[in-house]
Amino acid sequence: MDVVLAMTQHEGTRIAEIGFLLIAIAGVWLVAAELPSLAFARVRRIVAGLVLAAAGVLLIVAAHWGHFG
Repeated sequence: MDVVLAMTQHEGTRIAEIGFLLIAIAGVWLVAAELPSLAFARVRRIVAGLVLAAAGVLLIVAAHWGHFG
């Protein structure tokens, strides 16, 4: 069974923008995890890793089906 996922170039660009925004948010979370005055450093690193994984998936979708890049 073939699944066809079609989207316009504009939608692909928008998905890629969201992916890049998630990368920026994950970077801020990683910096916050390294500050000694803030608690929950391990949780912040886990959240940052999950956000980076979600961003990667969005960028793959944008590049493959959204004609981005």
